[in-house]
Amino acid sequence: MPRLLADAAAKHRENLAVVDGDLRVSYRELADMVFRTARAYIASGVRPGDRVAVWAPNRIEFMLAMLGAQSAGACVVPINTRYRGQEAAVILGRSRASVLVFAGGFLGKDFSAMLRDAVAPEARPGETGPVPGLPALKTLVDITADSSAAHTLAWPDFLSRADQISPQQGAETAEAVAPEDVCDIMFTSGTTGVPKGVMSAHRQTVGVARVWATGAELSPADNYAIVNPFFHGFGYKAGMIAALEAGSTIYPLATFDVDQVLSLISAAGISVLPGAPTIFTSLLDHPRLPEFDLGSLRFAIAGAATVPESLFQRMRDELGFETVAQAYGLTECVVATQSRPNEDPAHVAETTGPAVPGIEIRVVDAEQKSVPVGQDGEILLRGDNVMLGYFEDEDATRAAIDSEGWFHTGDVGRLDEHGCLKITDRIKDMFIVGGFNVYPAEVENTLGAHPDVSESAVVGIPDARLGTVACAYVVPRRGARPTPEDIIAFCRTRLANFKVPSKVVLIDELPKNASGKIMKADLRGGTPTG
Repeated sequence: MPRLLADAAAKHRENLAVVDGDLRVSYRELADMVFRTARAYIASGVRPGDRVAVWAPNRIEFMLAMLGAQSAGACVVPINTRYRGQEAAVILGRSRASVLVFAGGFLGKDFSAMLRDAVAPEARPGETGPVPGLPALKTLVDITADSSAAHTLAWPDFLSRADQISPQQGAETAEAVAPEDVCDIMFTSGTTGVPKGVMSAHRQTVGVARVWATGAELSPADNYAIVNPFFHGFGYKAGMIAALEAGSTIYPLATFDVDQVLSLISAAGISVLPGAPTIFTSLLDHPRLPEFDLGSLRFAIAGAATVPESLFQRMRDELGFETVAQAYGLTECVVATQSRPNEDPAHVAETTGPAVPGIEIRVVDAEQKSVPVGQDGEILLRGDNVMLGYFEDEDATRAAIDSEGWFHTGDVGRLDEHGCLKITDRIKDMFIVGGFNVYPAEVENTLGAHPDVSESAVVGIPDARLGTVACAYVVPRRGARPTPEDIIAFCRTRLANFKVPSKVVLIDELPKNASGKIMKADLRGGTPTG
């Protein structure tokens, strides 16, 4: 990572690297700022192999905190900004992070207070450190503060520590970072149990970025609006690092606001805007969409969730993207497949593309035998950019990666005759209706073809006769007023009867996490009000 940044600074020098509000930073300036941050870490006692956690939204300080730590030889642990204190404390405790860089007050939350409140019951008498109960955590840094508070360094005060370390020592530390060193530990969301820390080496994080940048044909001419959170692989590796690899200009967005994004596209000439499907449906449904100049839009990937096939045509026709692609990945392998350049748009809508360079794919049945083309099975991945393993969890690593090196994703899909992958669903989301398997993504794709449906999510709900039936939560398109009966009738003409939702709930919006993924666990827990 430090080599990638140094090479980018040498190649692109005065080209804009980051535009964050009124702040405009060139590639040369960015490299200088990152390596100064690295020296501040070294002065704070961070040593190669230590863990540094970053709990902040998309902004240039997040980039400096992450890249600076990696240039000091540390391993970065990104934390979801929507997490509460207990969730963050679990990750900090399990990773034994020695430094936490956070954004105090983001979304109206006092991060440090939440953290202390969460671990206070575990605090032991006589324990030292800024957060009793987290003994490994030695330094707290608030990137939003101008002056130091109790137990916390303000960002300027933290950076001033760099003066204690010579530029030569900083350069030697950065040069000593090796491709096989652990670069980051990204903890999974924990929807199926305790979060696991996914470890990637520097060569893998850089490799993912290069694969994505090549597939997107990124260049220094691109203005890349990054809505996907930096704490997520999509915003981090396929976002921040891919842009730095290509010499593109990064426009970080701390939150997704439809008006802000549309205004930015018009004002800054944004050309690249990937994201979860909900980002694009929100743009499409904006009542003043025709008032904005979107002529600069060139490339988008709709990923990080199941994508309604009808969305791609609307993104081209109504938003004006020249190229709309799909990709498939997960925390353990951030980019596994990607649509090929100049692919037939109809084929792009149906598949996530072939395996990217360095990755192999198998689709297997319950006996781990490869299934024929066109048949559903579990997706297995193997290759350069599959994770090193789970941090300090050999049992979980062995359960996920078999003796031949295949990572078992838990996703269901099929390969077509071109070697392109279609995602059917998550194994854990599949439910059984009267003995028949139902994959929600298939039903959601059908709902997405309804002219009055903007978004949908399908879950299984208990049924006295069949055990489980489908329930669809539907967000109507702006101005439309479909009835549940209309939608069910529409599905009956397109789906087998056991797949047709028995219940349709019309709601204003679906519950989503910070990455834009629909939180189906919330839907299974009850019926949200519309």
